[in-house]
Amino acid sequence: MAALPPGSFFLGFDSSTQSLKATVLDSNLNVIQLDQIHFDSDLPHYKTKDGVYRDPSDSGRIVSPTLMWIEALDLVLQRLSKSGLDFGKVDALSGSGQQHGSVYWKNGTSSLLSSLDPNKPLLDQFGNAFSIGESPIWMDSSTTAQCREIEEAVGGAIELARITGSRGYERFTGPQIKKIFQKQPEVYNGTERISLVSSFMASIFAGKYASIDHADGAGMNLMDIEKRTWSKVALEATAPGLEEKLGPLAPAYAIVGSIASYFIERYKFNKDCLVVHWSGDNPNSLAGLTLSVPGDLGISLGTSDTVIGISSDPKPGLEGHVFPNPVDTKGYMVMLCYKNGSLTREEVRNSCAQSSWETFNKLLEQTSPLNGGKLGFYYKDHEILPPLPIGFHRYILQNFSGASLEGVKEQEVKEFDPPSEIRAIVEGQFLSMRGHAERFGMPVPPKRIIATGGASTNQSLLKSMASVFGCGVYTVQRPDSASLGAALRAAHGWICNKQRSFVPIANLYSDKLEKSSLSCKLSASPGSNEVASKYGVLMKKRMEIEKRLVEKLGRY
Repeated sequence: MAALPPGSFFLGFDSSTQSLKATVLDSNLNVIQLDQIHFDSDLPHYKTKDGVYRDPSDSGRIVSPTLMWIEALDLVLQRLSKSGLDFGKVDALSGSGQQHGSVYWKNGTSSLLSSLDPNKPLLDQFGNAFSIGESPIWMDSSTTAQCREIEEAVGGAIELARITGSRGYERFTGPQIKKIFQKQPEVYNGTERISLVSSFMASIFAGKYASIDHADGAGMNLMDIEKRTWSKVALEATAPGLEEKLGPLAPAYAIVGSIASYFIERYKFNKDCLVVHWSGDNPNSLAGLTLSVPGDLGISLGTSDTVIGISSDPKPGLEGHVFPNPVDTKGYMVMLCYKNGSLTREEVRNSCAQSSWETFNKLLEQTSPLNGGKLGFYYKDHEILPPLPIGFHRYILQNFSGASLEGVKEQEVKEFDPPSEIRAIVEGQFLSMRGHAERFGMPVPPKRIIATGGASTNQSLLKSMASVFGCGVYTVQRPDSASLGAALRAAHGWICNKQRSFVPIANLYSDKLEKSSLSCKLSASPGSNEVASKYGVLMKKRMEIEKRLVEKLGRY
């Protein structure tokens, strides 16, 4: 089998909600260079908060300026160049894009991609390239009506999930496209290509429109996950003439083409550098975490929190998502997604711990597991799972011992003391993950959890996670598994192209995993079986209360 050429580099990007990261791997799969552009602080002239605009005039509408992502790409390449990266040694690049976000290319733009002037920054050349300047992103929740319309048109929510892997979700690209078609038909008609964030960035590097890959394409409510083709019935339920605007689909390991001449001339990339199809952040995280055993779970603690597993025979339902596995030709990845992740934890930290993670962790450690029967539901933004609106809900369980729910009654209260509030949000988020993972058919307790994302460096959070799930929590060397996974996928695409057929990704690292940047270590041992069992009882009560909240306040 082909080996990675000694001295070669593989470049991975992660275009996420709040930043653009770059990771460079060498041929031994060790990280040799990193860089990051933080949108709010490095590009303050866009005036984003957490990388987004929240529209006060349209409830739930959350977007990002498309040109900001392009300027960030200019900037990160300049920084990599100044820090000494020899782009000429990069044999392949790939990337990760925040899932579901969409970009609308104006009619006649394809010729621009192939004729960029290497003497000018990218930003100066894309000012008039888009039919809409603000890209709807995954945090948007303004398309509930369009979700219901699409579900009804295909035969119901269960049928849409069976075909596409998910019921209609507001953040998914199909409902977002339908809203634009309905509310701004001139924008839709003036668009020649609709890209995801992933295929948008790949298009710039390739100098031509890049296909949407199968894994990221499954996050649109538009793709038949079994056939890995666009679903005719879903397309027709969304907007007319849509398939032509989306273009063909492609496997994530396939090659878009060689890098565009712009990057060869401006940054001295090798003319043979391959652009491997980009994919979504969650599929790339799966690759970066080397998840390959059905009993393992990946949990990403970021702007959104996600729970990721793998399956050969998934059963899509009204909760969670099923996507094709980006590094396997037949398998699937299963996922739960929570909108209220780090930003909501930060809000509680700011109000209860003087905006200090050190204080937050001390207060968390002061309280006992199970929090004396205090349960909290914290939604700074409209939540995806469960589908609840903005709001905080707190309950004290009377007569709760953890042995059973017999005789237990809950009392709603307005506030907790700061230590209890901190434990309530941490335990509440992990209890929700455990409850929904169990309901979705994921292994609970898992054999192990591999944690990633920015908050996975917080030992106190990992300790709580291990106690709630009753298993060991491992972490990888780098918390940014999406850009690491993208660099690994660049190497994988290079190998597949060299072999002219699909090669299992494990062949890349099976003999050197522990010596590479992909290795992971035990960061939090499981708590006692007794405590995990009591958390199971507490989880059942939480799911009961959640069900009543959804019946009273939910969007479905």
